[in-house]
Amino acid sequence: MAPFEFVVPTTLPEAIALLDPDDPGVRPVGGATAVMLMMKAGVLQLTRMVSLRRLEATHSQVSVGADGHLQIGGFATLSSLEHSPVVQEGWPVLTRTFKTLSNIRVRNVATLGGNLAHGDPHMDMPPVLSALNASVVLTGPAGERTVKVEDLYTGYYETVVRRDELITRIMVPPQGRQHAAYMKVTTRAAHDWPALGVAVVLDMAGDSVNGASLIVGAATDRPTRLTDAEAMLRGEALTDELLRAAGDSAARQLDIVGDAHGSAAYKKQLLRVYLGRAIRKAIAASDSKEHA
Repeated sequence: MAPFEFVVPTTLPEAIALLDPDDPGVRPVGGATAVMLMMKAGVLQLTRMVSLRRLEATHSQVSVGADGHLQIGGFATLSSLEHSPVVQEGWPVLTRTFKTLSNIRVRNVATLGGNLAHGDPHMDMPPVLSALNASVVLTGPAGERTVKVEDLYTGYYETVVRRDELITRIMVPPQGRQHAAYMKVTTRAAHDWPALGVAVVLDMAGDSVNGASLIVGAATDRPTRLTDAEAMLRGEALTDELLRAAGDSAARQLDIVGDAHGSAAYKKQLLRVYLGRAIRKAIAASDSKEHA
């Protein structure tokens, strides 16, 4: 590695002041898990690394706001969220998803804000949080602004987060009685990057779908909403025929990109099959909680 400056601020204003909007070599890091891999691979060269590990503990806390939204500090580790009773009680789909991310060593140091800001389309949390209609607070020299997680991403490794901004808070609406699940397919190890990830959130009215939020990851250059399949499900009872049709519709809608984890044709077939499976998993997960 080429030499670079390593700084460890202890306050949020200090951290933001150390960022440089004109220098792509200045990077903030939480656990630095993704950045270090990119540096070792020679695709990223830093002039300054701004570690966020010693910032005030308030930026890592988890709570429920007066409006019922889950409030997650941007620098909370994935492991702390995985084991949080608050998350487990009100947002079980997040707890289930956190357990599948990478491995324990990574989850112990990687932060949710860093995970979302990285912009890799193979990440698991962007599609899940998008399906849950979550938002993030971006903090920079000019103050705060709020962006939907679904609107964070503009392309491959590209986000709307400015170089002098940090994701300081994630806000997730109440899951309530919504049926939710996330399924991913890996082609090597279970903790590897997914070839495909499907996030499902359903509002049910009896046996019929009142509303559906369906987001796919690892198939295109950013998490993508399956609008055609959502429309097909709305107002309908979930039958095997309908789920097959929704999977076919989703595969037709997307211009899927092949990569080292699977060809475009393979991922299209995965989407045809796994959209229905994820929907069934969402219903089963909610049923099991109600009868626990």
